[in-house]
Amino acid sequence: MSIIVQWMTYLLNIFYNLSSALGLPNYGVAIILLTILIKTIIYPLTYKQMASMRKTVDLQPKIKAIQTKHKNDKEKANAEIMELYKENQVNPMGGCLPIVIQLPIFWGLYSTLRNFPYGASANAAHWFLGFDLTKIYGFSLSYHIILPLFAAATTYLQTKVTNPNASSDPTQKTMLYIMPIFFAYISATVPSGLALYWVTMNCVSILQQLYINRKLTNQKKSVA
Repeated sequence: MSIIVQWMTYLLNIFYNLSSALGLPNYGVAIILLTILIKTIIYPLTYKQMASMRKTVDLQPKIKAIQTKHKNDKEKANAEIMELYKENQVNPMGGCLPIVIQLPIFWGLYSTLRNFPYGASANAAHWFLGFDLTKIYGFSLSYHIILPLFAAATTYLQTKVTNPNASSDPTQKTMLYIMPIFFAYISATVPSGLALYWVTMNCVSILQQLYINRKLTNQKKSVA
């Protein structure tokens, strides 16, 4: 993890210098630029994840038919569902990879912000839109509650854009409402710079997802 922290510190300083060159010397801007870079790098994985999820949604009628047919034999039902996935080149675990990759980045950035070596000349550079990026604000009813609320709202929107039918499935519906609450809590209990990272990550993810949805829809129409 120390290597990841060192790289995070190095990259944040690079993007801080870039923000200075743009006339906006601020570590908040640096975090936003770093987030965009990370999302750009893992875009191919995100695309594969979303393409797999779209196929899984399209296969739901067949999956439910198999489950109904073998309602008394779960083992056989699971075997046929896995065969269906294989025939359609769907990896049910494929969606986990982008998340797994982002976890060490998330914790590395957390450690970086908690121990960031700000120089004297950058004394005010870790303030962004009224937030001290190194400070944990908690749930105090003040201006700073905006970040946890934004984290919840963007998490909800990202889930809806990723899976428009989430509210029709009981399990997915539960996740649709639980995950925003969970990330609102996380955003209030970590340095606000990390909450900024999460909100930016969600916003970029939503834009990428809208693009991917359109691309997959056009591909499906061209095949049909």
